[in-house]
Amino acid sequence: MSLWTAAEAVAATGGRAVGDWACDGVSIDTRTIEPGDLFVALKDIRDGHDFVAQALEKGAGAALVSHVPKDVSANAPLLIVDDVLRGLEALGVAARARTNAKVAAITGSVGKTSTKEMLLAMLQGQGRTHASVASYNNHWGVPLTLARMPQDTEIAIIEIGMNHPGEIAPLARMARPHVAMITTVAAAHLEAFDDVSEIAIEKASVFEGLPIGGAAIVNADIEHAAILMAKTLDCRLNGMSFGEHGYEYKMKNVSIQGEITVAQADVNGTPLLFKIGTPGRHFAMNALGALAVVEALGADLALAATALGRWSPYKGRGVREVIYLDPVETHMTLNLIDDSYNANPTSMAAALEVLAGAQVTHDIGRVSKGRRIAFLGDMKELGPDAIALHAGIAHLDATKELDVVHCVGPLMRALYDLLPDHKRGHWTETSEEMLTGLRGRLDSGDVVLAKGSLSMKLGLIVDAIRKMGHPGAGV
Repeated sequence: MSLWTAAEAVAATGGRAVGDWACDGVSIDTRTIEPGDLFVALKDIRDGHDFVAQALEKGAGAALVSHVPKDVSANAPLLIVDDVLRGLEALGVAARARTNAKVAAITGSVGKTSTKEMLLAMLQGQGRTHASVASYNNHWGVPLTLARMPQDTEIAIIEIGMNHPGEIAPLARMARPHVAMITTVAAAHLEAFDDVSEIAIEKASVFEGLPIGGAAIVNADIEHAAILMAKTLDCRLNGMSFGEHGYEYKMKNVSIQGEITVAQADVNGTPLLFKIGTPGRHFAMNALGALAVVEALGADLALAATALGRWSPYKGRGVREVIYLDPVETHMTLNLIDDSYNANPTSMAAALEVLAGAQVTHDIGRVSKGRRIAFLGDMKELGPDAIALHAGIAHLDATKELDVVHCVGPLMRALYDLLPDHKRGHWTETSEEMLTGLRGRLDSGDVVLAKGSLSMKLGLIVDAIRKMGHPGAGV
């Protein structure tokens, strides 16, 4: 059964079809397009209409356009609409309307994607699931996720994000979730908001997409939890809370045991023990909220908790790797924590806490002492307090437990200047500059964290560290 036929797409969008075509997927990128996809010619840095011919050559079943591009035949398989983004939104709305899936929406300043991936891991064995890809959570990511949803989907997980006021509510109304979860509210995108309370109000607007009586799941441990809970009352929802101060989902204890995190919680008066295959208190907290989503969706909590133990972080979001530095001496390793996808003060503190608690190995490298080493890049969109927020990292308890901190970017200079001499590594303006001499700063036995906003390109440092590695025995 095709995802979209020409007739269905015309009915959804009010557009005009050229040819009688059918598509099995929806794509916005010719680099990853699959044969049979509907190519959506969005305008971003480049105009997608410039790539329609290439998409069709790669086997696209049709293209969603606002006009026929000059290099495309007039009888090519097309869906012509007045506005491509509006057309994609219409497909998303229609896809949501034709399915009987139970839908969960996830938003929050930190942890949206990892929580979405946890839910996917927990629910895949309990029905036909569909979820946002990567971090497709914005004004085109949400409708794209919905437009890709097969009609027979039983459980859908939609990630919703924002950069500016007024973005979340329309996306939530489009997704029409039965359950919505807010992971946390923190200092992120402050350039567009006066303070964190305004961010809380924006995040709470996700509840406007829920039906009366829908499940609204809130982190009870955050400063602005009251704003979120007040919104659940305004929208006449079934508000539930999780965390150490949670009522329905109360965290009793979190312990890091080597490479795993073990959590003990109380779920509506019943004890629940679960584990995650990576260290991180913040992962355990988000997992508890995700378990609340599972139960609100009517899925099996015990099966979900078991499946959660097999989850591991998404690339760039805290994933841990062992790097073998010698092809023969396979004990000569360092551990890499790749958290290079994004950063704000809350996620930075969480990542540093993980690094501070990591187990180093002594007497296997030239330095003899294993070290906890951080490469930290600028945190963007923090508004007028950006310098102070970067400087504040120096005073975290976790930072005091680190051995060396390298800093990347003009804002991170504020942290660098406050570090004690024995902890201060190198400062560079860019990640590219930090690559010079990188190998000499690392050794066997070290645990290394890379963390920063995506635009700081800490991924270059991560890739360079990976390339130091050799295959190890049994790897």
